[in-house]
Amino acid sequence: MTRAKRKQDHINYALSTGQQRKTGFDQVAFVHQSLPDIAVDEVHLQTQIGELSWGSPIFINAMTGGGGEKTSKINEELTILARETGLAIAVGSQMSALKDPSERTTYEIVRKLNPNGIVLGNLGSEATVQQAKDAVEMIHADALQIHLNVIQELTMPEGDRDFRGAMDRIHTIAENLNVPVIVKETGFGISSETAQTLSRSNICAIDVGGFGGTNFSKIENHRRKRMLNFFDDWGVPTAISIVESHVSSKKPILASGGIQNSLDIVKSLGLGASAVGMAGVILKQLLEAGLENTIEEVNNIHSDIQFLMSALGCRQIRDLHQVPLVLSGNVYHWLNVRGLNPEGFSTRTLTK
Repeated sequence: MTRAKRKQDHINYALSTGQQRKTGFDQVAFVHQSLPDIAVDEVHLQTQIGELSWGSPIFINAMTGGGGEKTSKINEELTILARETGLAIAVGSQMSALKDPSERTTYEIVRKLNPNGIVLGNLGSEATVQQAKDAVEMIHADALQIHLNVIQELTMPEGDRDFRGAMDRIHTIAENLNVPVIVKETGFGISSETAQTLSRSNICAIDVGGFGGTNFSKIENHRRKRMLNFFDDWGVPTAISIVESHVSSKKPILASGGIQNSLDIVKSLGLGASAVGMAGVILKQLLEAGLENTIEEVNNIHSDIQFLMSALGCRQIRDLHQVPLVLSGNVYHWLNVRGLNPEGFSTRTLTK
């Protein structure tokens, strides 16, 4: 099977398998503040990711490219969405274009249509330094995502089976690239141990890519004769992964993995993220409701975030890291047995 056909299959199966609701956000609750002492127009949505300043805490996370005309059209509309709403945007893995130059246009369109926006390149952890440099050059990327997808590769019939040396390659790329490097999971979550290991490198940020959204095990199992169902419920739920990574790393944390609405976004920021990636929900909205409606929806989400931050008395994104939260159910239990002090979230105080 060609890479292009596989890319198209991934889009189709992502839409058909849908978003799970196993992220843990339903077990996270804010403590209401009756005297927030703030006006909505005092709320600022800018955030800082290393040396990059983003105008919004939301970004369009990596989805596609390299699948011919269909993926080119999706990237075109996602790029217009990013440009019109001020979102950063990441492309899907560029390895297909590095191996088949005819696919470059499916990625290049992102920078072509959004010359002044923040664009993130994307490669897997098998990439070399030269491939990383070529991927950045291809779209004049402001940063490069390196994705970790062990479970997807193991479930993929034609996937990789050798994961040795990934951290050494990530470290070397981060040391030799002239743009920041972000390491991201692809739906199975970053643990405390992994976050600690990544923090010892020169990367810019960690995207937890938690469990509970688009499930690449289920997607790849649809393409197998003998299904590996044991991976379908494997992973660290997104809400938990944010905490595991935030408390174990001094790097900025990006949240992604099944984040479906404004409240999920603000809960992610409250748990320790500095920005939030959305993919499956945006793709579904775009394909079902069209570009104009999706632009309107993103603008509405920005307004929702401002309202939620106002209710909590937060003027800036980083203020959300101080507001009190109550964790319950499996989220509390997991963090408790892992020694990550879930009670500490409930006694935080916002310093103004």
